[in-house]
Amino acid sequence: MSVKPTAVKRSKFPHWLPGFLVLLPSIALIGYFVYVLLFQNFLLSMTNRKGINSTGEFIGLENYGQLVIEDRFQNSMQNLLIFTVAFIGGTMLIGLIMAVLLERGIPGEGFFRSAFIFPMALSFIASGLVWGFLMNPNRDENAGGLNWLLKNIGLGALQNPWWQANTWGMAALALPAIWMFSGYIMALFLAGFRGIPDDVREAAKIDGANEFQIYTKVLFPLLGPAALSALVILGHISVKVFDLVVAVSFKQFRTETPAVYMWVTTFDATNFGKGAAIAAILLIVTAIIVIPYLVSVYKGEKTR
Repeated sequence: MSVKPTAVKRSKFPHWLPGFLVLLPSIALIGYFVYVLLFQNFLLSMTNRKGINSTGEFIGLENYGQLVIEDRFQNSMQNLLIFTVAFIGGTMLIGLIMAVLLERGIPGEGFFRSAFIFPMALSFIASGLVWGFLMNPNRDENAGGLNWLLKNIGLGALQNPWWQANTWGMAALALPAIWMFSGYIMALFLAGFRGIPDDVREAAKIDGANEFQIYTKVLFPLLGPAALSALVILGHISVKVFDLVVAVSFKQFRTETPAVYMWVTTFDATNFGKGAAIAAILLIVTAIIVIPYLVSVYKGEKTR
């Protein structure tokens, strides 16, 4: 006697619907507070609105055209470029060096790993206030911070104005950010090192490679994905830097970045349309940094 299989009762709803309903509140909130407000910001940037009670008139891309030829905005972009190069270069280099040292296995690795990452837990404001004292630009009898230390250990010739230097002041301003994020980049690179199989090292040794060649010819090229992630993260942080600059130097022309200029334009000068245009430009710059990374990740996932 054969037993007929019991028919499985199919649900009237598609299988993806429960998951979609769970995510729906998050999708709605992100849709409004991110994309809708971004669209409103672009609309605001095309007006000459000044003040909360002003509606302003539609002026198209006039705010963008003024910013492109404005000396103050060009100065802020130049400051941002110097800060970004110094910040990313210094953080990547120091983070890689610390990762190599820890990767080789040293006593107390857990302690050093935690100590290196700890500065990232501090806010830019707290770090900026401390480093503002350390980078006191006064020298000789009025020296303070690092200049005072240099003077008292017989290296007074190395005293410098730090962030008040006309050309490379923004590079000095990147020192607090380098100190804060080097440990985080170290963790990324260390995870990349630990993800490389030991067989790769053994094969390189069998082929006659020395320790230096193993790192430069074998291990470092394999850290490409970690390095790309670090570049995107640091680039995103540098583009929107604001609180660190304000904490160290307040709002000075020589250290002004686009984010600081946006604050001054929007709230001090109450030029909402122009401030929104600066915000839109920063968004575009950030997209230029992030989108290629997302594309590469997507292509990598498709090839697997």
